[in-house]
Amino acid sequence: MHIPDGYELFEWVDPFEELVGPLCFKEDVDGRVLFAFEAQPKHANTSGQIHGGMLMTFADFALCLTAIHGLPGERCVTVSLSCEFTAPGQVGDFIESTAEIVRRARSLTFVRGTITVGDRTLLNYSGIVKRLARSDGTQRAEGPA
Repeated sequence: MHIPDGYELFEWVDPFEELVGPLCFKEDVDGRVLFAFEAQPKHANTSGQIHGGMLMTFADFALCLTAIHGLPGERCVTVSLSCEFTAPGQVGDFIESTAEIVRRARSLTFVRGTITVGDRTLLNYSGIVKRLARSDGTQRAEGPA
């Protein structure tokens, strides 16, 4: 498992994200969270491009982590996720996402974001998540796996 320089894995283990990842994040100097993964052959569809389901999974990862960033003790579940595909990704691409909170209500958070390779947009997304108190889960051991 290769973690890009400066990025880290989320502190809680998600079995599905472990299967398709690694999906990583980092905080920039302005406190904004950035997300990334390196597109591998396992992420490709029959055309050799990155599978749309993988991009949607990555959007969901970024959506949820953006929604709970700075809220220790919370987790979330996706209520709605809308995606517009604008360009294909390729195996070997370094795929990134940025997202922003549009509105945070009592238990719902509205988020929108973009998935890119360099200056090329692959996917625009928006979604709603319900924030919940963190229940038992498996925390990642210290250091990358």
